[in-house]
Amino acid sequence: MTKLPKTVLGSFSLTGKNALVTGSRKGLGAEIAIALAQAGANVACHGKSEDLNDISGTVRSHGRRSFYISGDVADPSVCAQLIDETVRQFGSIDILVNNAGVIRRSPALEFSGEYWDEVIAVNLTSVFRLSQLAARQMVQRQQGGKIVNLASVLSFQGGMFVPAYAAAKGGIAQLTKALANEWASKGINVNAIAPGYMVTDNTAALRGDENRSRQILDRIPAARWGEPVDLAGAAVFLASTASDYIHGHLLVVDGGWLSR
Repeated sequence: MTKLPKTVLGSFSLTGKNALVTGSRKGLGAEIAIALAQAGANVACHGKSEDLNDISGTVRSHGRRSFYISGDVADPSVCAQLIDETVRQFGSIDILVNNAGVIRRSPALEFSGEYWDEVIAVNLTSVFRLSQLAARQMVQRQQGGKIVNLASVLSFQGGMFVPAYAAAKGGIAQLTKALANEWASKGINVNAIAPGYMVTDNTAALRGDENRSRQILDRIPAARWGEPVDLAGAAVFLASTASDYIHGHLLVVDGGWLSR
C-alpha cells in the first residue's frame, strides 16, 4: 500500500495510478473520468454504445493514457473484458469506479419484470462482478486499491415510481459495506458516493416537469440541481491516499437534500 506523501495536497495526487470508470461516456461518469485524469491517473473509459463524445480524447488532452470500450455491463463477459483490458493496456488496475447505471420509471403496480431484471443487473449485479474481478487483481499485486461505487440518496430513501432503482441503490450501500469488511485488511478501500438530484439524462423527465422540479428544488438547501462536476472532488478523494482509513462509507453529495 502506498504511503502518504509528505504534504496534505500531495495525498490527493493520483499520478501513476490506473483507473477504470464505467458509464463514463457522458454525465457523472465523464466528469469523474476527467477529474481522475486531472489528478494524474490514466483512465479506461466505458459506455454501452460507441463513444461519440470521445471521452478518452478528453482524458488524453490532460496528458494521461486512455482508451474506450463499449458494452453492456449486464453481460458478465463485458465485465471481464473491462478489467482484463485495463490491466493489459495499463499494467494494473488501481482504481475502479462503478458508475454505469440505468433507471426505469413506472408505478410499482405496473412495473414490468423486464424493467426489474435490467435495472438490478446493471446497477447492482455488475457492481459486484466488476468489484470482485478488480479486487482479485489488486490482491494479486499486493499493493491495495480503491473501489468507488455510485450509490444515491435513494440508498437512504424509497423514492416513487422507481422500485428497482431504489432496491439496487439500497443494495449498493450494503454491498459497499460488505466488501469493505472483507477487503479493508488487504489494503483495498471500498466506498461509495451518493449523489442527490443531478443534471443528467436520468433526471430529464423530473426537470421537465415544472411542478416536480419545483418541489425538488424547494427541498434542496443549496437551491439548485447538482451538476456532474460537483462529484469531482469526492471521486478524487475516495480514489486517493487521502482516504486510506475510510472504509465502507457513503459520501453524500446532495446539496443538503438529506439534511432537510
